[in-house]
Amino acid sequence: MSINRVLISGNLTRDPELRATAGGTQVLSFGVAVNDRRRNPQTNEWEDYPNFVDCTMFGNRAEAVARYLSKGSKVAIEGKLRYSSWERDGQRRSKLEVIVDEIEFLSRGQQGTGQGGYGGGYGNQGGGYAPQQQGYAAPAPQPAPAPQMPPVADVYDKDIPF
Repeated sequence: MSINRVLISGNLTRDPELRATAGGTQVLSFGVAVNDRRRNPQTNEWEDYPNFVDCTMFGNRAEAVARYLSKGSKVAIEGKLRYSSWERDGQRRSKLEVIVDEIEFLSRGQQGTGQGGYGGGYGNQGGGYAPQQQGYAAPAPQPAPAPQMPPVADVYDKDIPF
């Protein structure tokens, strides 16, 4: 028996790229930077070393999630590893990527502004925040409006193009 599960959290290294297969399946691609801490042998100090992980998400959820992610967004991802290899210009190439099953948005920001989502998970009831009022005649604090949740859509095996 083997287990192929990955849990990572980090920041998006680039804006996500949404495209569709010939069959119409939505494919969302993005990169996540995940730090590894190691002790520097010269200074004996702990230092962060980034690892860059390619991530891919399929189906209707990919389209919905794309609206809430941008470069710098902090996310937590659960998925599985997939190895791909191909030949280009006579050179053998390969990559290891994470196929995303679950994603949670960890950034706090203004929803829909491209500033990293609304501070909750896809499918969670996480919320934004209400700005503080300043001054002598400040009105009573108002609760933050509930964030607009993207439509929930399940990905089935028939949605994955391989």
